[in-house]
Amino acid sequence: MDKLVDIARTGLRGAMARQTAISNNLANANTIGFRQEILNASARWVDGASLKSRAMDVDQVIASDMKSGTVTQTGNPLDIAINGDGMLAVQANDGSEGYTRRGDLVLSDTGLLTTADGHPVMGDAGPITLPPSDSININKDGQIWIVPQGGRIDQPQQIDTLKIVSPKGSAIAKGTDGLFREANGGALPQDPLASVTSGSVEGSNVNSTEALVQMIEASRAYEGQIKMISTAKDIDNSGVSLMRLDS
Repeated sequence: MDKLVDIARTGLRGAMARQTAISNNLANANTIGFRQEILNASARWVDGASLKSRAMDVDQVIASDMKSGTVTQTGNPLDIAINGDGMLAVQANDGSEGYTRRGDLVLSDTGLLTTADGHPVMGDAGPITLPPSDSININKDGQIWIVPQGGRIDQPQQIDTLKIVSPKGSAIAKGTDGLFREANGGALPQDPLASVTSGSVEGSNVNSTEALVQMIEASRAYEGQIKMISTAKDIDNSGVSLMRLDS
């Protein structure tokens, strides 16, 4: 009986982990550049005295779906959509280098260029800071051009270039802060062929309808495990009743 309850318990834990991942995907269905998480379920056998007596359900987030999201034109000169599979380098909260597909960039009061969630955008020599200007333009190569305050519109100046890296051939992992990193702790190489579309942003690649269906399936799986535990309890109570009759 304990085997049945134990297996159902691991099933409950797996269903809860699945619901957590799906809920996170749904919550970020409208987040710019978000990549939905992929959950993997596997059986982990428990070795008994002479044989593998039971298999536990193990569910964990193993990767992110890196397919592109829908690109929407915004007209904002600071917005960018990265073409291809390149990623924008940003500075994480701990000072390390992280990577994102988020392209809704903003300029702070001090001139620091950041993503909308507050991570400084990296350039050729570190975080990008822009001086006061009358206009800003980011061209397809990621170069940032400005017209200084009071300057001539036909004489723009290049300030920096967005650092866009290539994840090809490298293992990347998503952190709890939502940023991607090189799985072994290194840095991704800069992509010399990277290009961006200015005045546009790439949306999340979460399919809300599909995620809702997955959530319903996970809820039914959870209810099934609860029913299994309830059945185990009924069987146990029946056994107890039989022993009482014998006595």
